[in-house]
Amino acid sequence: MSNIVMVGLNHRTSSIEVREKFYFSSEEKEILLSELKNDPKVVEAFILSTCNRTEIYASMITPPDTGILIDKIFRIKKTEFTKDFKQHFYSYIEEEAVRHLLRVVTGLDSLVLGEKQIMAQIKEAFNLSTQKAMMDRTFNILANFVLQTGRKARRETQIDYGGVSVSGAAVAMAQNVLGSLDNKTVLILGSGKMSSLAVTHLKTKGVGRIFVMNRTLSKAEELAKASGATAVPFWDIKRVLPEIDVCICSTGCPHYLVDKDLVENIMSQRLARQMVFVDISVPRNINPEVSQIQDVFLFTVDDLDRVVTDNINKRLLCIGAVERIVEDKVGEFYRSLNHISQFQLLRV
Repeated sequence: MSNIVMVGLNHRTSSIEVREKFYFSSEEKEILLSELKNDPKVVEAFILSTCNRTEIYASMITPPDTGILIDKIFRIKKTEFTKDFKQHFYSYIEEEAVRHLLRVVTGLDSLVLGEKQIMAQIKEAFNLSTQKAMMDRTFNILANFVLQTGRKARRETQIDYGGVSVSGAAVAMAQNVLGSLDNKTVLILGSGKMSSLAVTHLKTKGVGRIFVMNRTLSKAEELAKASGATAVPFWDIKRVLPEIDVCICSTGCPHYLVDKDLVENIMSQRLARQMVFVDISVPRNINPEVSQIQDVFLFTVDDLDRVVTDNINKRLLCIGAVERIVEDKVGEFYRSLNHISQFQLLRV
């Protein structure tokens, strides 16, 4: 038996306030993989940590024990495992773990049904584990099946119809509040994939100016150059914020970048002109208290499912077809593992 196990929490089981406590940075993923590598009970492992979920998958040489993974999560996050936290976590073993992962890669388990970014995020998780020598036979086979399943679901169904994504939903949320984004000025905090997608969506909405800000100015300049936006240094945030109508934030910063006092000072200069903040970062980078300020609207990633309507209705019609693809691939994966095991026995 392969003894595949997984534990995790996601947007279905926990709020942004809980998820951000268990978000793993790149450094923390490496530390966790190192700990798992040094555990004699763990053969292989990979970590998926996004704005909507943190999940650890492992192949173990002993009967499946999800408690090992839970313990390591809480130790690295320096958090006590209490009943309050326990209720947010789920765990799966063997086929249920594989089935869950295939539902994740196809977008069936996403906040925005069918979103595409999860494919790249899972691939990054596989690549990091490969670099850390934590992908062996079982998980290398699994990785191929997972990526094949994600591509097949999107090729053969309309599960990603309309291109709705977290970034697209963030732009739609801002548009819903302001009525139109024509000639509006937008600040993008961050320069990663989500920010790049947000810029792409904004350019279809007739915005006036787009500023891109990042702690590393050169990265902001790269995105700005590719998109026709304007890069600004992070230390200019107090100068830039009074000019903008919308701020979309997607960074990997572990603390708040925009605080209530800063926004209050800015709003006193704006003569009741509305400002929209959409924080799709995990952990959050905009202080939740900003929402208390008059004429300021603050949304987090948990609010974005409100804006997805017509496109999602078409995607909903594809769920059955994608579920059948998932079931077929679960069976195919285990048949492949058994075939390889039998072949190795014959060679002995």
